[in-house]
Amino acid sequence: MSQKFRIFATADIGEALDQLRKDGYEVEVYPTPDAPPKALIVEKVRGGIDGLICTLRDKIDEEVFAAGQGTLKVVAQYAVGFDNINRADANRYKVPFTNTPDVLTEATAEYAFFIMGDLARKLWSAERLTRENRWGSWHPSLPFLGDEVTGKTIAIIGAGRIGQAMIKKCAGFDMNIFCCNTLRKGQAFLDAIQEMMDLRYARGISTEKNWIKYATLEEALPQADFVSIHVPLLRPEESASPTYHLFNEKTLRLMKPTAYLINTSRGPVVDENALAKALKERWIAGAGLDVYSKEPLSADSPLRDPEIEDRCRLLPHHASAARTTRLSPDPDKGMAGRCVQGLRDVLEGNYGGDVAKMPFVVNKEAFR
Repeated sequence: MSQKFRIFATADIGEALDQLRKDGYEVEVYPTPDAPPKALIVEKVRGGIDGLICTLRDKIDEEVFAAGQGTLKVVAQYAVGFDNINRADANRYKVPFTNTPDVLTEATAEYAFFIMGDLARKLWSAERLTRENRWGSWHPSLPFLGDEVTGKTIAIIGAGRIGQAMIKKCAGFDMNIFCCNTLRKGQAFLDAIQEMMDLRYARGISTEKNWIKYATLEEALPQADFVSIHVPLLRPEESASPTYHLFNEKTLRLMKPTAYLINTSRGPVVDENALAKALKERWIAGAGLDVYSKEPLSADSPLRDPEIEDRCRLLPHHASAARTTRLSPDPDKGMAGRCVQGLRDVLEGNYGGDVAKMPFVVNKEAFR
């Protein structure tokens, strides 16, 4: 590489940045775990950096792109989602931005599955009981009973990469699966899962015959014991099938009073006021959330109500927080590696310099 590229990263993503330095890049990293002020990002971009590595907490909009006009060549997002990046502004200033798809698929799906088990078996309540020395004598129905996951019915809302990874895990627990996906893609995948279910039953591995099938929300929610959300955030102005507040008073009331809701997708997909009401009035049995409309979760959020804390698990946007998934410099294994690879593709002119062919560039439409 003959040119020495200048990079500013709003967070330290580890060994992948060291590799950039070894290859001649000049890399500056914001030194604390907190998000840098936007004014600082604008200052760094205005100073002539070639690439910006950012996270979901950094607002990247016209102010940033205008500051880098003529010099900023790429914005590399350390996340799958990119709600923080104004796509129209990026296109207007002809700056490609990248993300890190696929590498956190399994980690996110298993986290959603673990939340489901935590909710169903009341693990938080059970541990608190033990720690507070309130565990009494053993009794068949005391101190409380949870629900099994095995053999239950789940509605998977969104059957993209993470939704499909969740389906694989649920199939292993002999669950019946509703697949709620407006595009109804992936029929071959569903057929393969059904074939596996049939084989497990035929060989005596499963004692009951399980199924997987497409369904609408209206069909699935009244029958599902668990509902797991795996959709992107699409606002009404962005899509004919928006997901903003997809779970609201109307849809929450469709769920069984014994059902649990899990959200590891995007916070605004769930109307948090409606969910708090649903939990308080016991329209549903519980909810587990890893994402919120505003992050970090505000101190006055209705989800913090002590009245519902026994059935509402609140987690810190933590689903991808596994060592390999977050920090591996290998672009086939880690977000850090994939983030840096997306940046390299643009700056080093990989794929013949054709931005539209670069796999991790999101806004390809601006370069066709």
